Parts: sequence; C-alpha cells; structure tokens
Amino acid sequence: MRTPFDIPAVLHGLNDGMLSTFLSNDASDSVKTACRLVSEHVICRESRELIRMKALILVGGFGTRLRPLTLKHPKPLVEFANKPMILHQIEALKAIGVTEVVLAINYMPEEMMNFLKDFETKLDIKITCSQETEPLGTAGPLALARDKLIDDSGEPFFVLNSDVICEYPLKLMIEFHKAHGGEASIMVTEVDEPSKYGVVVMEESTGKVERFVEKPKAFVGNKINAGIYLLNPSVVDRIELRPTSIEKEVFPKIAAENKLYAMALPGFWMDIGQPRDYITGLRLYLDSLRKKSPSKLATGPHIVGNVLVDETAEIGEGCLIGPDVAIGPGCVVESGVRLSRCSVMSGVTIKEHACISSSILGWSSTVGQGACVKKTVLGEAVHVKKTSLGEVVYVCDDVYSNGGVVLPGREIESSNLKPESNVRVWD
Repeated sequence: MRTPFDIPAVLHGLNDGMLSTFLSNDASDSVKTACRLVSEHVICRESRELIRMKALILVGGFGTRLRPLTLKHPKPLVEFANKPMILHQIEALKAIGVTEVVLAINYMPEEMMNFLKDFETKLDIKITCSQETEPLGTAGPLALARDKLIDDSGEPFFVLNSDVICEYPLKLMIEFHKAHGGEASIMVTEVDEPSKYGVVVMEESTGKVERFVEKPKAFVGNKINAGIYLLNPSVVDRIELRPTSIEKEVFPKIAAENKLYAMALPGFWMDIGQPRDYITGLRLYLDSLRKKSPSKLATGPHIVGNVLVDETAEIGEGCLIGPDVAIGPGCVVESGVRLSRCSVMSGVTIKEHACISSSILGWSSTVGQGACVKKTVLGEAVHVKKTSLGEVVYVCDDVYSNGGVVLPGREIESSNLKPESNVRVWD
C-alpha cells in the first residue's frame, strides 16, 4: 500500500529550526536520525513497488522466414549484433526494473530455456516458460500465462514481439501509460509505405487510438503497430484461451471504449524476422550505437563506417570491413577479406581474399579462399564451394552464389546452382 501523503517530504520539513525550538540538542539529533532512517525505508519500499513489473515475450513459432538458420534452433536464439535476438529485449527489460520475464513458446522450448538458464543468474532476472500445445496467436498466450503475469500488485506488464529490434524506450512508455490512465498502451512507428500494414489512426495530441485500418488503399496515416505493449491486468480478462489476435480482436474493442493509447516510438525500429529486414535492422542498430555508444564500434584503417567486432575475433592484414558489419565471438577473418552489410555469427572462419556482402553467415561456418557471397543464407552442414552460410557450414573454393538460400545437408561444388540443390532465392 502506498502512503496517503509524502512521508519523505514531511520528514524533511522538520528542519533544524523547528526541532531546536522544542527539543534539546541530543533529542533533536536523535529525532533527525530516526527521521532519516524512516525516510530511507519509505523511499526504498516505494522504489521496489515501482519496479515490481513483469513482461511476456511472444517468442512465436517456427521462424520459417529465417530458415535455414531456424531449422535446428528457435528464432530468438539467432544472433543479431553478436548476441541472441531475445537477449536484446531481456536486457532492456532488466534495465528498467522488470523482475520476471515469461516466454510464450511453442517451438523448441527445451533449447530456449536451457540456453537462458545461465542468463537468469547473470542478469538477476527470473525467466519462465509458458508453453503452448497449439499456436495461440498474439493474444491467446496472455490468457495461457495469466497466473504467471498477474499478481496482487496490480502493476501493468509489458508484451513484446520477439522479432522487433529498436532502442526499447520502455521507461518512457511506463511514464506515458501512467499519464494517460487508460487500460492499454501500444508503441507505434512511422513507415514509408503504410498500405502494406495495419495502420493505427490516433489523436496526435493525446495519443488516443481511434481505430485500426488494415492495409488501407487510401492514405489514413503512416503509423503502424510496433509490437510493444504495456497492459493493465484487466486486459487479460478480455481474452479467451484460444487462438486470438490481439491486434484484430482485442485492441479494437479497447479503442472503442476510449481506453487504448499509442506512443510514437523514438528512434529506429525494424522487424528482423526475414533476411533482408535483418540486414537493414543491423544497419539501423549500428547507426544507433554510433550515436549512443561509439566506443563499442571498431576503429582503424581497415574499418569503413559502422562495424561491431567481438574482442575475441581475429582480423587479418589488408582486410576492408564495413559498412554495417557485425563479427561475433571466436571468428577468424584472414587477410585480404572484404566484408560489407553482413552478420558473421560466432565461430565463423573466412579464408583469405573472400568477399561477403548482404549475407548472414551462420555459426561455425567456413568460407573458402576467394569466395564471393552475396545475398545468401545457408543451412546447417552445407558444403558449398564459395558462397554463404548457416550453422556448421563449410564453403570451399571457386563457387559464386548470388541470391541463394541453401538448406541443410546439401553439397554444392560448382557455381551452377540447380533446382535439385534445394536452393531458394532471396530477392
């Protein structure tokens, strides 16, 4: 329970003049000490109450848009900017005081929880699993996780889509939510082509959501749902335990009651659930890092633009790296390599004079000497002569790949990629 008045302010008002008027010096000192201790206790207690929050991350299903990287691993564990996607969100939640994160999972829950077990201790945050036996959409998981999300505190809780990468202005969202006093807050972001999305129509001055328009043919606005919500516990009472869309079935009803508000997302935003958007998201993320923490980016005569290199990676002589490149832990980049607009996941080896652009190189891959790789993502245990990669991939010499996605267990030995090689085109 919160105090009905500001105890710290009242105690502070008992200044030395007031106390000395009525008490001896010794008694005055004793009272001041007692006031200080009481004030500190109240402040600490109220601080704990303020941060007693939980969050649900919609981990989702099979991650088909990022295959073949997700054939043997859940999508949230795919590395982005040298750490698994989901860690970006968990760290952001921890930073604003969230104490428990619930993962709504229906694909590879054991691998997900085994991986995150260590981070519970490292980050000092509770991570639990709410496992779906069938896909429940974007609202059903809230009903399934009701007992994990709602407690006696009555605090609102966050809901995040695991595909979203941004600057996570979650503290601002808490302030926004408390200020408007509604039932739910959503983050929105501006896009150049709103006709491809569901548009959120809102009052610009207050943020109150008026309606949603799915893929409008005529211009009604350019703000779309950014996949980050702050909800009062009462929202869960609106949701049945069945496959349900929070965007189409829950939010429109709350908006009709004038209880739904939208906050414009500051900074960048990207849904990185498919390769092209993943690469674009990496560029935006590194741009943001340049503005906020430039010391984390690599420097030197071999670096062009924004490049993130793990301290355990080895870079050979005569390389040209950047712009928009992330090189993960334990990677080896030999001499004369050219890298641009690509993600090099942990344990990758790139042989000398290879050229990689607009590609995602999966864990523990090897790119052959002089390989040329463009717009490519490969699956696990692929052996390809000079092209790009998924997990445990070995790329040999003298193959040029432009726009291929090679599935696990395939070996390609020439630059003529045939249909029987199970290659899908990434435009």
